Amino acid sequence: MLTKTDRAPKRILVVRPDRVGDVVLSTPVFHTLKVSFPGCYVGALVSPYTSPLLAGNPNIDLVITDDPGKEARRGDPFLKKVMEIRKHKFDTALLLMPTERLAYMLFLAGIRRRFGVGHILYEVITMTRGVSRRKYNPLRHESDYMLDLARKIGAREIWTKPEIFLRDDERTNARLSLRNYGFDLSRSIVCIHPGSGHSSPNWTIDRYAGLAGRLAKAGLQVLVTGSSHEKSLEGSFQGLRADGVKTIFGELSLRELAAVISEVTVFVSSSTGPMHIAAAVGTPTVSMFCPLTACSPKLWGPVGSSSRVILPPDDFCGTKCPGDPHVCTFGVGDEGIGEESVFEAVTAFASETEAQPSKGISDDYSSSHIG
Repeated sequence: MLTKTDRAPKRILVVRPDRVGDVVLSTPVFHTLKVSFPGCYVGALVSPYTSPLLAGNPNIDLVITDDPGKEARRGDPFLKKVMEIRKHKFDTALLLMPTERLAYMLFLAGIRRRFGVGHILYEVITMTRGVSRRKYNPLRHESDYMLDLARKIGAREIWTKPEIFLRDDERTNARLSLRNYGFDLSRSIVCIHPGSGHSSPNWTIDRYAGLAGRLAKAGLQVLVTGSSHEKSLEGSFQGLRADGVKTIFGELSLRELAAVISEVTVFVSSSTGPMHIAAAVGTPTVSMFCPLTACSPKLWGPVGSSSRVILPPDDFCGTKCPGDPHVCTFGVGDEGIGEESVFEAVTAFASETEAQPSKGISDDYSSSHIG
C-alpha cells in the first residue's frame, strides 16, 4: 500500500513482456487500475508478439513493446528503450514478473515508484518495492497474484475477468474463414490445439489425433489449430481429412486466432496460452492439467468462461510421474488422462450448446467486446 507521503498514481506502467497466457491473465490489472484511479494514464510494456492481444483495450492508453530476448541489457538498444519509457513520465511501474534487466530499465527511466515481486538483490539495488507471494501458500491464481501489485498501490475496485477486445470486422472475418474451410456455423465446432511449446505436461500428438477422429465420427465438426512453429504436428491429422477434420497451422495471426476461437463451441488443449485466449473470449474450455504446484490449475487454470479441468488420477501421479512436467504425456492408453474423459467433457459441452444455441454456433452478434 502507498504511504501517506505517496500521492495517488496518475501515470502507471504495467510490465509483463513474456508469454501469451501471462499477458491475457494480466488484463484484469489494467481494468482494475482504470476504475480504481479515475483519469489515470495506463501504459503496457509487453513483447512484440503478444502486443496485439491488447489492441483496442479501452483500459490501456499506450502499448510499448520490448523483446528481452533480442535487446541486450546494456548498450544502444537498452538505452533507447529507457529513453522511450522516460519520455512518457510515468510515476508508477508495476513489474508483474520482474527481471534484472527490467528493474534497471525502469530505474534509469526515472519512474519514482516501482513495485515488483519478492525481494531479489537487483530489486534492492534499484530500490524496487517488493510484494511477497508468501511462497505460494495458500496457492492462488496467477492473475490474482498480479492483482496484488495493484492492491499495493491502493486499488480497491478489483476486476478479475481477463479481457480481449475484438472488433466486429475481426469476428465477421473469422466466421467467413470458418465457412470457407467448410464449417457449418449452425452446428457445434470443436477446436483442438495440440501444441504447448513444452511449457506444461501434454498429450502426444497421436492421442490428439485419436480424439479428433473420434469426435468427427461422433458427428462433431473438428478444427485443429497451431502456430507456424508447430507445423510439424499437422501431418498427424492428414489421414482424418476424409472424416472432415480440418487443420490451420501457421496461417493465422494472434488476433485472427483469437477471433476464430471466439466463434467455436469448445476449445481443447493442455495448459497453454491459447487456452487463456479461449477463456478470455468466453469459449468453453476442456483442459488437461498436472496437479504439481507449478503447473496446478489453481495457479494456471482458465478464467472467464465455462471450463472443465481434467487431472490424472492420484495413483498415476503417485507412481508414474516422470518428475519433470515438461516431459510428462499424461500416460498411455487409459492410464493418466485417457481419451474417454476428454471426449465425454467435449461432447457434454457440445450437447449443452446445441440444446441452447449461443455464441459459437450463431451468425448473429452485436457486441465487439468479448471478455
